Amino acid sequence: MMKKETFSVLVLLLAIGIATAQEPVVIHPPVGSVTATQDSSLVIRLHHKLQQYNWQDKSTLDGDINSPKSVSFHPDGEKFYVNSLEGCATVVYETGTWKKLKTIHYQITGRHRDLWGAPSGYFPFTHYNPDSMNVNRFSGKPVESTFSHNGRYLWVPFYRRTFDINAQDPSALAIVDTETDSIVRLMETGPLPKMIACSHDGRHVAVTHWGDNTVAVINAESKKTSDWHYEKLYVIDYQLKLNYSLKESVNRDVNSGYCLRGTVFTPDDRYLLVGCMGGAGGVAVIDMQHQKYLGRVLGMRSNVRHLLISNGWLYLSCNASGIVQRIPLERFLRALPDMQSRTVTVKGWEECAVLKGARTISSVPSGRYLFAACNADSRLCVIDTRTMKMVASAAVDSYPVGLDASPDGKYVITTSQGRSNKGGNAVDIFRLEFR
Repeated sequence: MMKKETFSVLVLLLAIGIATAQEPVVIHPPVGSVTATQDSSLVIRLHHKLQQYNWQDKSTLDGDINSPKSVSFHPDGEKFYVNSLEGCATVVYETGTWKKLKTIHYQITGRHRDLWGAPSGYFPFTHYNPDSMNVNRFSGKPVESTFSHNGRYLWVPFYRRTFDINAQDPSALAIVDTETDSIVRLMETGPLPKMIACSHDGRHVAVTHWGDNTVAVINAESKKTSDWHYEKLYVIDYQLKLNYSLKESVNRDVNSGYCLRGTVFTPDDRYLLVGCMGGAGGVAVIDMQHQKYLGRVLGMRSNVRHLLISNGWLYLSCNASGIVQRIPLERFLRALPDMQSRTVTVKGWEECAVLKGARTISSVPSGRYLFAACNADSRLCVIDTRTMKMVASAAVDSYPVGLDASPDGKYVITTSQGRSNKGGNAVDIFRLEFR
């Protein structure tokens, strides 16, 4: 019988192969480019960009845009945050003027010692000895982010501590006070955290570890950041045993079990849903009320990358196939009592074919349109949720991964990270014009 880890690697390698087959020529669409739906009810205009690939274009040049992984609008819409993975920084901009307000650097040193809490006990170091080295001295590579306390705090997990070449020991996250855009707390995490999500009531923050099939939940009820603490660590079926070389790097984007990614709380905060991009796939379900991992819901396509709940629907993007699927959230949740042997199959998914490499998805506040960053084809795809049909696609700097829509529905911003030293280093700002 094939081992779970081996099966996971094969699935991810297949997904990457599909997404990169016939890799298109790198593109850099000019500011002012316009795309519209066939009936012109929506016009998408490339309004501005921030980039670090053309040093001659001073109007858009920003040296802090270095492998941008994700973007998040503040809940009030007045500014947005771009995570520059290789730049080890989060860059803050003002919406509308596109002025850079601040760069939050993650060079963590001894001057940050008072921002760390006591170790939780959930994340022991197994390859680096804290007694013989300062494991809290590193640069952090920011991945995704989430807001808590009505936008007061921004939570940013790091892919790894820079000394941990194979992301197999504890990583960390930074908590930023958005009033000052400065780090006010640092916390340990498990290996290779990618996604992070806050409950609607603000009481819990979930950190999803791509690196070892675990999800950690932080209690953030207190008004004092120093009181926030880990509440529980959930294992999704099995926890990976990590023992890679300390001298030679391996591809951890495929050697990671279920490759846990998209993470979202249901509107009532009863359940936490986590997408499984690798392995046997599906959506893992954690019962927050009873603090129990229930199992995985199957029935959707494989390679689930991102999850979104909007207007009573659960949406998910399937990276390799370039498909966005949805199902009524109520139907999805009704199936949970039928979970046997930690799996249940749910049928009845609607789907829309977008383009190859469907990554992050987001919707305008009305829920009428849903947007998908399609990495392999370097496009921003638009779905009309009334019909679940793709109605437009706009050219994006190669290769987009991150995406967010502004709270007022006026803008969509994409981040192009690049790959294989091609494309990337760009943030594209699209203005939406509804007619």
